[in-house]
Amino acid sequence: MTQFSDLKLDPKVLKAITEAGYTTPTPIQAQAIPHALEGRDVLGIAQTGTGKTASFVLPLITRLGRGRARARMPRSLVLAPTRELAAQVAENFDTYAKHTRLTKALLIGGVAFGEQDKLIDRGVDVLIATPGRLLDHFERGKLLLTGVEVMVVDEADRMLDMGFIPDIERIFGLTPFTRQTFFYSATMAPEIERITNTFLSNPARIEIARQATASETITQELIELPATRRDGAAKIKREALRAIIEAEGDKLENAIIFCNRKVEVDILAKSLTKHKLDAAPIHGDLDQSLRTRTLERFRNGELRLLIASDVAARGLDVPSVSHVFNFDLPSHPEDYVHRIGRTGRAGRLGKAVSLMVPADQKYLDAIEQLLDRKLPRGTAPNLDIGKPLAEAEPAKDAAPRRAHSVSKAKAAAPAAKPEPVQEKSQPKAKAEAQDEQNANLYNLDEAKSARGRNQSRGRKDNRGHDNRGQDNRGAVVGMGDHVPDFLLREFRIA
Repeated sequence: MTQFSDLKLDPKVLKAITEAGYTTPTPIQAQAIPHALEGRDVLGIAQTGTGKTASFVLPLITRLGRGRARARMPRSLVLAPTRELAAQVAENFDTYAKHTRLTKALLIGGVAFGEQDKLIDRGVDVLIATPGRLLDHFERGKLLLTGVEVMVVDEADRMLDMGFIPDIERIFGLTPFTRQTFFYSATMAPEIERITNTFLSNPARIEIARQATASETITQELIELPATRRDGAAKIKREALRAIIEAEGDKLENAIIFCNRKVEVDILAKSLTKHKLDAAPIHGDLDQSLRTRTLERFRNGELRLLIASDVAARGLDVPSVSHVFNFDLPSHPEDYVHRIGRTGRAGRLGKAVSLMVPADQKYLDAIEQLLDRKLPRGTAPNLDIGKPLAEAEPAKDAAPRRAHSVSKAKAAAPAAKPEPVQEKSQPKAKAEAQDEQNANLYNLDEAKSARGRNQSRGRKDNRGHDNRGQDNRGAVVGMGDHVPDFLLREFRIA
């Protein structure tokens, strides 16, 4: 079996590898490093979590061991699609180059230009950057790429998804034609094939596994939830997710939960926190310092559940992630492979659980077609979701339903006890009789006035037009012009 000591790496690099606790390279490392040390271009295709980062960092450090960087002219360039992946490459460089004098600079968004300019001005051996921030420095005249000896493009298929391919092509044009190029990807779309044919010279093609396959150390499971209205699907998924987390118990040491939308990441994180679960969100709209602190908490075991968008699907190197949950099935099937690849890394066992509703069927079909097999089905434990949400009742039924509910409420209310009848004194009885007579007279006057108003409204003007209804806005129409006879009777006071 091949050992790192057999790969002709720099002794200082081998010392750092030994201190990190590694002795045996992964398959892509064992095959890519010899070609890289020979100066050949390398096209690496391998599933995520197989050690691709070290496969180009180790030979890069060995090659740059001789020479010196000049101001604003980095000797090597590593391009990554996300800030997190760029930061991971920088950590790998710090680990394996700690016994050398090589310098690095990390150019990512969310960090002030001033500090980055100072590093570039001093000269760096390894420049690690996202494409957008790199071009920002170049256009400000702070950076020259004519001294690049080695160029690395990591997660090229993710670059394609994020729209970075035009930037990549431009950056290739700014670097020397004689550079050495490492090109790594988990999948090879036709557009990426075109770029490799254009910018790589007779590359050593290394394909460790069939394109877009998941590691065998990952147990995959799909949970199908019942049909529901679209606005109720997220609620059912949240209930199912909490039930699964509770059922896993201590087996779930930590987990990354993926959502398709940033707003859903925030909602799910708040929901889990409300139910006393240790969760925090991470996505592209959050401040870089907050994202960094959240990742550090997750790596250090201080945070159990990391709710993430696809910004975290690539390059997060947390070896001990026990579970991955797809709260939403990804719209791109390749992203499924990268998501579940966050668990089961470096030979460890992992579990990936995906939730779906019938509306996600097209995404499931694409994933199973890519994997060339059916995902194993599972069931959500201790979950009483109930029947699918019924369609809304027609508006015409609303009033009867309300009347029925009111009648039920009245029936449920306790019957009022009748008040005891008390004998009234003679003076008090006379006073009440007088009040009643006065009220009758008042009602009679009001009735006569009402009759007069009704008759006047019913008259026609001298042009023959009916005046009824004019100047009567807001009046209550009930009995019309008819007034009962008992209202017109006169009552005499005895």
